[in-house]
Formats: sequence, structure tokens, C-alpha cells
Amino acid sequence: MLTVHHLNNSRSQRILWLLEELELDYELKCYQRDADTNLAPPELAAVHSLGKSPIVTDGENTIIESGAIIDYILRKHGDGRLLPAQGSVEHEHYLQWLHYAEGSVMLPLMLRMYTGRLPDGGAALQPRIEDELNLHLGYMNNSLEGVDWFVGNRFSGADVQLSFAVEIAPLLHSLEQLPNLAAFRERIHARPAYQRALLKGGKYDFGPAGQ
Repeated sequence: MLTVHHLNNSRSQRILWLLEELELDYELKCYQRDADTNLAPPELAAVHSLGKSPIVTDGENTIIESGAIIDYILRKHGDGRLLPAQGSVEHEHYLQWLHYAEGSVMLPLMLRMYTGRLPDGGAALQPRIEDELNLHLGYMNNSLEGVDWFVGNRFSGADVQLSFAVEIAPLLHSLEQLPNLAAFRERIHARPAYQRALLKGGKYDFGPAGQ
């Protein structure tokens, strides 16, 4: 059986959501961030040496990295669901978005978060960070023009993978000029499987208001 090693307020929430969308059976092992440092507890390092979440175990397989986990779950357990047909144009687009989520858009978001903790707010870097945020969030917003989902206007694992960036973006950059991203955020939060995942995953500050 799949086991999800889940850290509160983390990227692993989207893995729970994916499993709920697929209505798969899984075991959930929850870990809590340190109240002072906000870091993951050392127990996670006993599962994988990096000590980061999400981690999924499936028999003898231990998988890290959200994109790899989503890919693994859909290939091994998805029965063709939420995954465009291999060899199709949509599948190539799906792979691009799956890697784009952590490979491109998360970098300026994380830089904005970390520099914000510096005494001067990382003032020298802020113009470049702002340019990158406008570039990447604008690209995502434009990609949703006239459609609900990122790949062929059909809900897929790519939407699950991209969700975390869209959820934390309002904390770091206004979505006022990005209406398609704001609407995407509302759509994913309204999905019944997303709501079920929230109930199982515990505290998650980036979900719907008033959860």
C-alpha cells in the first residue's frame, strides 16, 4: 500500500489531494513542523536522508520530489486517469508543466519569501525578483486564458503539481492583475477531493479561507 509521509503546511498536501482524486487507498503518517524553527522534525530523515516532505513509500520503493511522486502514482496506480496518453501532444505539454512547477516558477517565489526575512528585505534583489514573478505568474495566467486547466483544458496531474505555487503566490505577489490564476485557485479549492484531503492532512495555511 502507498504510504504518504506528510508534513503540515507543505507541498505534500497536493499528494493527498491527488490520491483523493484517484480514490486510492493509502496510509497517512503525519509529521509536525517545529513550532520555533518551522522545520520538519528529525523523524522524517529516518524515512529519507533529506528529511523533506513529501515522501511516498510503496513496498520497497521510496519516492521523493512532488513531480516524481505524481508521475509515479499516475503511472503505477492511476489506471490512465489524470494523465494524457503517452506520445500525444498533450502528454508533452503535461511533462513540461509538471517540471515547470518546481523548476521555474517556485524559484522567484522562494526568493521573495527568503529575502523578506532579511533586515533590508533583500532590497537589491527585489527588482529582479519582481520581474521574474511577473514573467512566470503572467505566463501561467495567460496559459489559462479561456480554459479551466493547464493541459488540453482537462484536469490532470499537472494541475495538482502547479497548485502549490498558485496557493502561496498571493502571500508574496498580488493576483489582482492575474484573474485566471485567482479563478484557478478557487476552482481547485472547490473540488470535493481537495476538501477531503484537507480534512485528512491537518493544518494547511494556504488552502481556502476559513478552512
